[in-house]
Amino acid sequence: FLPNQLLERQGQLLPGILNLLQELRKRTHLAIGLLTGNLERGANFKLQHYGVQEFFEFGAFADDHHDRNQLGTFAKTRAETLHITSFSPENIYILGDTPHDVECARAIGAKAVAVATGVFTCAQLAEYQPDFLFADLSDLPSVLQALGEPANSPASSA
Repeated sequence: FLPNQLLERQGQLLPGILNLLQELRKRTHLAIGLLTGNLERGANFKLQHYGVQEFFEFGAFADDHHDRNQLGTFAKTRAETLHITSFSPENIYILGDTPHDVECARAIGAKAVAVATGVFTCAQLAEYQPDFLFADLSDLPSVLQALGEPANSPASSA
């Protein structure tokens, strides 16, 4: 039923996400994955519906484990397998709009980037002490800086 439900709802991409994904994709040294509490099939329906599936090379889903805090390990392993390299936790960033996303990042020692585009306010998310906190992702230079990426990288000016 999900594909039909998506057509009936007034959903949209949240502020700044498309620009951020487009910018990050230019940076070939990065691995971009989707870590979600959704089942993989449902997540793919949503990504296709909103036209952003192409940006995600790999993912970790509720199918992998019922505990969201375990999904970071699945995502990390898939990224390392795909890129034939090792990713240290301090170089992994998990972006999300719930306290669960902050806790998920903490579970693998990753950086937590909280975004108040869901039901939780900035003040509520701040209580969980994310490494970075944004109202939304529309300030691309600030978000890139938080992710340890210069706003004007050689790849982004090409």
